[in-house]
Amino acid sequence: MGLIGRRGFVAGTALAMLATTGASAREDAGTRTEADAAEPGRRSAGAFRGMWIATVFNRDWPSRAGLGAREQRAELLAHLDRAVDRRLNAVLLQVRPTADALWPSPHEPWAECLTGVQGRDPGWDPLGTAVEEAHARGLELHAWFNPYRVANHTDPTRLAAGHPARRHPEWIVAYGGKLHYNPGLPEVRRFVQDAMLDAVGRYAIDAVHWDDYFYPYPVAGQAFDDDDAYAWYGAGFRDRAAWRRNNVDLLVSEASARIKQLAPRVAFGISPFGVWRHASTDAKGSDTRSGVQSYDDLHADTRKWVREGWIDHVVPQLYWHIGNAATDYAKLLPWWDAVVRGTGVGLHIGEALYKAGDPAQPAAWQDRKELSRHLTLAARYPGVGGHCFFAAKEVGKDRIGAMAAVVADHYPTAVRLS
Repeated sequence: MGLIGRRGFVAGTALAMLATTGASAREDAGTRTEADAAEPGRRSAGAFRGMWIATVFNRDWPSRAGLGAREQRAELLAHLDRAVDRRLNAVLLQVRPTADALWPSPHEPWAECLTGVQGRDPGWDPLGTAVEEAHARGLELHAWFNPYRVANHTDPTRLAAGHPARRHPEWIVAYGGKLHYNPGLPEVRRFVQDAMLDAVGRYAIDAVHWDDYFYPYPVAGQAFDDDDAYAWYGAGFRDRAAWRRNNVDLLVSEASARIKQLAPRVAFGISPFGVWRHASTDAKGSDTRSGVQSYDDLHADTRKWVREGWIDHVVPQLYWHIGNAATDYAKLLPWWDAVVRGTGVGLHIGEALYKAGDPAQPAAWQDRKELSRHLTLAARYPGVGGHCFFAAKEVGKDRIGAMAAVVADHYPTAVRLS
């Protein structure tokens, strides 16, 4: 299949760049232009070969907060060059890690991962640079946003002065040691869409990308306190879980419509947790036996989003080895292939490169060929249009040569998506 999505590349009207301060010469390359708006639609061809670049906690990039603009830029370009060397063709850059931004957003402060101080201008435009430099290398640039995560702590006073969560404390819920926006509030759903769509209108990104964080992963002994929102908006639903799922459905469907209206050639992709529901819970579920179910635990009906065509491609995180007793890659793969069949939605498989060679992982992950076998198996399923590897740090370090084996076995030549 190999499609990145029905909408493919980029369009939309040009939006003026915000006036900038504190930077000697902000780069405007990668911004949307009238030529982008006029460009005829194009479709991706060939296998999707992606790599996530995570910025939360400075996981992949920047290597630490507080580096100078020149050092940050050099590290970013090194990741892009490494993607090219590995014959990849897309990078998924996390640009809104904790309700802050890697571009000069009018809605949210500069990201803490850049300077170490949320709201401090880093002196350059990371997203604009990433778009320009990725395209110069023949890579697609997917802007990765986290809709609801506000902070990896529970103290609102640690947020930047003027942060929306400080201006609207009624929007946030402390849970599991973190702050989250409340998905049950219509004004929150609208705000997080506005914050993300600013980047869609401003830059020639190839796709909007979300990961698996909607309602937070369950924490034993804790309850997500949305009592007031449920009292206001939950009438007519059979229970709170159904109401919560509808809240996330609204976020996805509304964002999909707004992306299509603003930039019809920008694709919309989501990378959900790999298990929708177990077959023991729902006959339509996968042959898996324990652990999180996105439908029940995250209130994310990922199968519905595909069937409704609200997204252009889905990137399920199949982060288990072949033969895993409870959650087998070899059983989840055909389940997802069946989900996308006949929908026109692309399927790219999220791969756990970070587990390869990790001594804390089972024996299968000590075999450098485990991931290569994943791609060999996936080639049997026509719905699978490619793979995406988590994450950039491991693409570079490649502890046991697992990525090198994938490249040698499956990526003999470079393939551009468009």
